[in-house]
This record gives sequence, C-alpha cells and structure tokens, in this order.
Amino acid sequence: MLRPVQSLFRKEDYPDLLAGLESPDDAAVWRLDAQRALVVTTDFFTPVVDDAYDYGAIAAANSLSDIYAMGGEPFLALNIAALPPQLPVEILSEILRGGAEIARQAGVVIAGGHTIQDKEPKYGLVVLGFVSPENFLTKAGLRPGDWLAITKPLGFGVITTALKQQKAAPEDVAEVVGWMKRLNRQASRLAVAHGLRAVTDVTGFSLLGHALEMANASGVAMELEFERIPFVTSARRYAELFTFPGGAHDNRLYFGQWVEFDPPRPEEEQMLLFDPQTSGGLLLGIPPQKLEPFEEVCRQQDQPLWLIGKVVEGKGIRVK
Repeated sequence: MLRPVQSLFRKEDYPDLLAGLESPDDAAVWRLDAQRALVVTTDFFTPVVDDAYDYGAIAAANSLSDIYAMGGEPFLALNIAALPPQLPVEILSEILRGGAEIARQAGVVIAGGHTIQDKEPKYGLVVLGFVSPENFLTKAGLRPGDWLAITKPLGFGVITTALKQQKAAPEDVAEVVGWMKRLNRQASRLAVAHGLRAVTDVTGFSLLGHALEMANASGVAMELEFERIPFVTSARRYAELFTFPGGAHDNRLYFGQWVEFDPPRPEEEQMLLFDPQTSGGLLLGIPPQKLEPFEEVCRQQDQPLWLIGKVVEGKGIRVK
C-alpha cells in the first residue's frame, strides 16, 4: 500500500513513528510519550456471510484484531461503510448493530464514522488503541528455536465460499461464524503478559502468507507440521469440493514459491494452508523457556492454543 509514496515519507523524518513505514506490521504505532504509544489501523470488506448482524460483528472483530496483534488495547473506533441505497434500513441497522455490539464487548466506543453509497455493502472500522512503546508486538521478533502456535483453527475461507455457492450446511457456517466473531483480546493480553515478541493475526494472506511475512521480517525459516494444524470440523470436506475463494489461488501463486511440502500433500490439503481467513487467530512465536507457563495459563483461562511448528535457521517455510 505504501510503495507508491515511499519516497515522500522517510522513516528518519518521523522518529515517533515506531511502526508503519518500513515494517510489515499489522498497524501503525506512534509514540506519545515514554509510557504510551498510539496504535492505529483500519479494515473493511464485503459480506462473508448472509446474516447482516453476523457480517457486522465479524467485520468489527476483524478490524479490532490488528490492534490485538500489536499487543495493544483498543479504546476508540469509527465506522467505515459503503451501503447500497436500495437495501432495507433494517438490514443496514443490523450490520451497524453487529459491529457496535462487538466493539462494546471489546471495551471500545464507536464515536461516529463515514458512510457512502455503493453497489455492494462494505463495512469495517478505523480503530485506535494504546500500547507500550517499548513492548509492542511485531512480526520481526522470531528467533531460531521458538515454538509457533495459533489461537483459532483454519478453514474460514473455504466454508464461507461454499456458503456463497449454496453448498454449505447451516451447522458448518455457524461454527465458522462463532470463531470469526471471537475477539483476539485474551490471546493478545496473555502474549504481552508473558513477554512474547513476535505475533501477527492470520487473515487474507492465509496461514502460510502471514507466516512467511514473519519469517522474512525476522530473518528466519519455519518448519510446520501439517497434522498439528487445526481446522474447523468440516474444512477438509469442503476442501475436497474445492470451494476455495479466489484469494486462496492468489496466495498460492505468490507465496507458494517459498513453501516446500515435504513430503508432498494432496492439492486440497495444500490449499487449506493458502486459504484466506477473515478474523482469524493470532500466530505466536513462543521462546522455548516460556512455552510451558504460557500453555498452562492458556489452559487455565480456556484460551485455545495449538502448537504447529518451530522456527529454524534459513529462509522460507517447510511443511512436514
């Protein structure tokens, strides 16, 4: 997004901009003083489900996720909406209500926003949060020997696309919607409290795309174990139907050159790792000495956590 204007904004001219111009991180971070920094992000998208309330709630949870991925605490948001004028007002209201209730659950106030007319609905939030200028999370903190863990299962894209194709069972959609509406707040707070360094959220670039961003930013490689990677209940069944969104094919085309499947896996299994996620979980790098206490506190607080691989020296990603 910044490449066309990189020559206009040089990092050295903005010493208080701690993340945003050069780093591939999830949000911009601006230092306010020695104790506080402002973390800012925005995101919006077209509907991924049919229910208007769920769409609004998922969009809000997804927008808030980038603040959590930086280790921040969101406090203020603005709506961004492009809405068709012919849509019944009841549907428009439900979209905004879904977003507002998720924001309130996160302790965030929505204090206005901006709406335009468009042919297809689009909704999301601008979100502001606070973070420590010394301890915010980045994609670049991985070290060889770190464990890799994820906090939500995969398979959201292949199932929401099956929904659009009228091939998805209601119970499968309900499972995915439940995960997409779940905030990453608790996982983020635990990561900060236990001194983790490297975190990102898994969204449109898929698990492999976002993992590769972390690996490249950290100057390391990753080894992932396919059988450890969690999927929602019906993900493999829809993968066999090949109801993958276009973004999955784009991700494979772009990121696949740096990914090795050894041993080779069926195409549908590979595609599940390139599947774009909406409001996905956090991908965490956990230093080995912190793994046991972090796993224990996650168990105590019912925070889902799956270990899926390790950080190693080198480049790229190997899926075993």
